[in-house]
Amino acid sequence: MPGFLSWVSGLFGDKSPAPPPARSRLLNPSTSPGNDLAATDASLDKLEQHLFCWLLDTPPSELTRDSGDTHSIMEELSKRVQQGKLDELPRQPMTLPMLMRALSDPDISRKEITDIILNDPALTDQLLLVANSPFFRPGDQTIESVDQAVFLLGMDGIRSVIAAAILRPMMAARNSGEALFAQRAWRWGLSCARAAELIARLQGKDASAYFMVGLLPALSYLTLYREILRIYRGALAGPEVQPAVVLQALQRFDWRISQQIANHWNLPPRHTSYLLAAERPSPRQQHTPLNDGIILGTREILRHAHQRNMGEDELAALLSLTEGQFHTVRSELVNMLRDGH
Repeated sequence: MPGFLSWVSGLFGDKSPAPPPARSRLLNPSTSPGNDLAATDASLDKLEQHLFCWLLDTPPSELTRDSGDTHSIMEELSKRVQQGKLDELPRQPMTLPMLMRALSDPDISRKEITDIILNDPALTDQLLLVANSPFFRPGDQTIESVDQAVFLLGMDGIRSVIAAAILRPMMAARNSGEALFAQRAWRWGLSCARAAELIARLQGKDASAYFMVGLLPALSYLTLYREILRIYRGALAGPEVQPAVVLQALQRFDWRISQQIANHWNLPPRHTSYLLAAERPSPRQQHTPLNDGIILGTREILRHAHQRNMGEDELAALLSLTEGQFHTVRSELVNMLRDGH
């Protein structure tokens, strides 16, 4: 599955005819003994194709159609990525550094967290909106205040809600042209992030950090989508962007832009290390909660959207989860998606 599934470096700024897309996967195939890697690759390739068809609202045939300007667009994008000069790279949220420091303090009180959030009215509104979504709300009780949210969700839960509340405005569509892509990318990102968070929690790992990095691929997708649109409008006087060009951009630069966002925002080192471990896994650890979360989240969001995906047994075979972990995480994710419509 090209995309965020396994890293192979591409050549940037090549003057030769447009190369085929570099294979850069969000999901790295498992190399467990007895695992059929060819079958794993084929399964992930299909899953990613289904994902891109859904995100871009296009049939498979359009993902490989070369409009003739693919090379020039990709060359310009490569230059911007290399130089770290993407116009659409999201700025660091103003309250993020303070919140990250506060949430990393084991002695921080509920009141202190509440006060920091309340000092940012926009964040307060977003937090209550996110906290009351089916992805986070505990039970049927409506959360009416920040203090109530911190109390009901606990410190671990509020960390993830804050991350989603910070990123949600950045993922909102700016116009009708990107509305469908932005909406679907956000739901895909939430599904992947929640799956990664749930897996990390079951495995005794840093759940809230995995949730944050689980959202970054979706933000990188939208960032690249917007940058491609900007290049089209600036260089080509506004022709309609082709799905195949967007696909190449996502496949070649998804991990790199996720890392650029993490660095640009000065996220703690563990966040960038989780991204790197998922992008370039060590031989002893082929799967991380982020890899497994993206595979599981992708399959379930496609299934919920009535898109082609894969069978449950095929999905389970791709993950490094015990049978109990698999059914626990999948059940919670399915319920969140169902209640969220």
